[in-house]
Amino acid sequence: MKISSKDRITTIQTAVIITNLMLGSGILTLPRASAAAVGTPDVWISVLIGGAIAIAAGILMAVLSKSHAGRTIFQYNQVLLGKWIGGLIGILFVIYFFMTAAYQVRALSEVTMLFLLEGTPSWAIVMVFMWVSLYLMTSGINPIARLFELILPITIVIYLLVMLMSLRIFELDNLRPVLAEGIMPVLAGVKSTALSFLGVEIILVLTAFMSNPNKSVKAVAYGTAVPLAVYLLTVVMVVGGLSIEGVVTRTWPTLDLVRSFELSGLIFERFESLLLVVWIMQIYSTFTITYYAAGLGLSQILKIKINKCLFALLPIVFLISTLPKNINVLFSFGDLLGKSAFYLYIPIPLLLLLLTKWKERSKS
Repeated sequence: MKISSKDRITTIQTAVIITNLMLGSGILTLPRASAAAVGTPDVWISVLIGGAIAIAAGILMAVLSKSHAGRTIFQYNQVLLGKWIGGLIGILFVIYFFMTAAYQVRALSEVTMLFLLEGTPSWAIVMVFMWVSLYLMTSGINPIARLFELILPITIVIYLLVMLMSLRIFELDNLRPVLAEGIMPVLAGVKSTALSFLGVEIILVLTAFMSNPNKSVKAVAYGTAVPLAVYLLTVVMVVGGLSIEGVVTRTWPTLDLVRSFELSGLIFERFESLLLVVWIMQIYSTFTITYYAAGLGLSQILKIKINKCLFALLPIVFLISTLPKNINVLFSFGDLLGKSAFYLYIPIPLLLLLLTKWKERSKS
């Protein structure tokens, strides 16, 4: 399957897609997961380190992908590793992408049922969400990129507004002392930030669509820097507002922070609804691009039309999203995805990059 000329995206659009992909469930889950792992107010340092690792990994993948311009990871790994081994690894990537999509849509249904549509069946929320996303995906990468360009500025503006309003309950003492128990708790928390920074691996797919693939490194650096700033602001404000002890006892601490204050006399006196609107748009973005990547990978490996793959994956993703029995199982599912990403998207791209450089040298 060749990339059509109408499916070209700019460097900015690539960065926007990466940013939207990362700003998914992490806005709500990162403070609790990282605070539980670190156990000290130094959570923000873990986020910084995790973001730096994500940027480094993204640059590695971008350098690999721009060496195979016009091809996705599903195509060039078969060239480098052979049809069978490369195809098997491609299938693993496909599984990872649609498992991530299933995780995101289940997280959406959990929060929506709890805060917005109490009593609504989970399947009703999930199926409507998935069909709307599927409608967008069948038109290709260009409409996806254009919609994401609309969603991102709205997200940033509303999110900054809500976070800045929470300054009224922010206590700097909740972030002190810094490194009181040394660096080891901070390092222990880096692992828990992995799921929130998942998304950088999409550059392995997006570079094939870029008008200028040589700028893939710039796209991944910018695309990761924005979520890093948002996540850093989130953990600082949530821990500063609720304290480290208050964060670990809450399932959705970011929402609890926003619900803990109100401003009288405005059109909105409580702001969790605004935050949820932003979050749902980001979950939609994350689900759409990961599902699209899974469908694209399957179509390129099996050499069939992408729309057939998108429709075929729909019941599979839906069934997987129903498997976690409760919120704790869902969080365990997310941790499993984080570990899987570490093993898939660091050693394999590194191996492929070394093979690429070796083949380039052998030809010269």
